[in-house]
This record gives sequence, structure tokens and C-alpha cells, in this order.
Amino acid sequence: MLIRAGYEIGFMAFAQTPMVASLILRPERVNDLRSTHLVLNDRGVVGTDYCDTYGNICTRMTLPTGLTRLSCDFVMECDGRPDRQPDNAPIQAVEELPDDILMYLVGSRYCDTDLLSSTAWSLFGHIPADSRRVNAIVDFVHQHLTYGYQYARATRTAAEAFRERVGVCRDFAHLAIALCRCMNIPARYCSGYLGDIGVPPMDSPMDFHAWFEAYLGGEWYSFDARHRVPRIGRIEMAYGRDAADCALTTTFGTVQLASFKVHTDEVSEIDVPVHSPLKLVA
Repeated sequence: MLIRAGYEIGFMAFAQTPMVASLILRPERVNDLRSTHLVLNDRGVVGTDYCDTYGNICTRMTLPTGLTRLSCDFVMECDGRPDRQPDNAPIQAVEELPDDILMYLVGSRYCDTDLLSSTAWSLFGHIPADSRRVNAIVDFVHQHLTYGYQYARATRTAAEAFRERVGVCRDFAHLAIALCRCMNIPARYCSGYLGDIGVPPMDSPMDFHAWFEAYLGGEWYSFDARHRVPRIGRIEMAYGRDAADCALTTTFGTVQLASFKVHTDEVSEIDVPVHSPLKLVA
């Protein structure tokens, strides 16, 4: 299966403004590319890439005064199967976890585990200590929160989402991650593309998506409290403890979002030549 994805995002800067963008694919997905993958802009801005603490590829640039549009358009291959399921994989004892996994057990900026621990154990403590406990958390969050763009708030934490019972995909992910960590299940935040492939199209504009992964039986598995069911065609851009580590863009000055378009669609080899550069939206 081939998926064509990308974006065009416009930023209005009122002075020269440094920016860090996390808009490049995770290194693990590079071998799946079937076209070029370039982050372009219409102002001739030169960017430099670096690898952050979590293995994400980030781009540093300085936006000039005025409107700058970033764009990307690429094709990659997907196996066409829904998210891999853990089949009752066990929750590992904390003392057996690898050192680099431990940071995904503790609270973070948006996953305030200290406020949710007693709630988590009262809700899920009776469920077997394996992937069934994670699925129970996913089911709970899916039912507990009402989704809607009108509920978006950049400062909402997991505990606030639990109390307010509303949110967008990042809030679903944060609450599920926090509840997992409360139960000593390592969980990390994921951002990337997820198109309406194999499911009825959503009645809303295409956007980037947030979900989470849980570490079970020595492996990471994808879970999605917003959609609840396994999905086809996830394209990962960033991993981290929460959205603070995976922000699409971080600006160090006053910048307004002027435009925002994302596309993620299944295509055939006839539609887009494999191994051929794509014409980007200008």
C-alpha cells in the first residue's frame, strides 16, 4: 500500500523569530519512503537538523518578518495491516525494565500522574497485569472524553481532561498515558499522520494525529484512545513523554498561524511514480 502525505503550514512573524520544527519522519520510517521527503519553504530560509533526546529529527530555522510557508509532500509504503496487537503481552516488573524505558513511567508536563494514581488503581487494579489492562484504559478514555475541535486548549493536562471530560486527540493520548504510568506501564506520546484509510472518512479537515504506545513484554505497541480500534497507515513523526516533547513547532517570539493544511491519502502506483520527486505545493 502507498500513502501520499504532507502539509502546507503558514506562519506570520512580526520580527525575525527562531523556530524549532518537528515535522520530519522518525528515522525508523525512512526506509519506507518511495519518494523524496523534503521540508521546503517559500522564503529561502536555511534550516539545520539535529536529533533530540528521544531520537526525533528536529529542524532549527529563523523565520523572517512576514509570511513564511513550510511544505512537504511525499509517498511512503505501508504494509496495509491494522496496528499490531499485543495478544495479552505481560506488563513487565519495574525492576526488569531497560534503563531507557524508565522515563516513560513518571509524570511529565501534561501527564500529571500524582493526581490520577488512586483513581487509576481503583478503576483498573482488578484487571490482569497484561495488555488487557491497557485496553481497558483505552476503552475508558474513549468513553469518558467527548471529542471536539472546540474543546482544544494547549494547557490542558491529563487530570484536567479527566475532570472536564472533553478534549482533542492529544488529550485522549495524555489521559491514557497518565493512567498507564499510574499502573506502572511505560507509555509514550506519538505524533504523526493518520488518514481515513480502511474506515469511513471523518467529517472534519485532515490534521496531524496524536496517539500513544505502551511497552509490554519488551516491545512498544500502538494504542489510540481517540479512535479505540486498530487503524491502518500510521506515519510517525515524533515520540516523547507528552506533547511538550513532540510539539510540531516551537517559536521563540510572537508568531501567528496563518494557514494549516494536512493531507494523508492512499494512492496507487499509477497515481504517483515510485522513487520520483513530488511537486510540492507552493
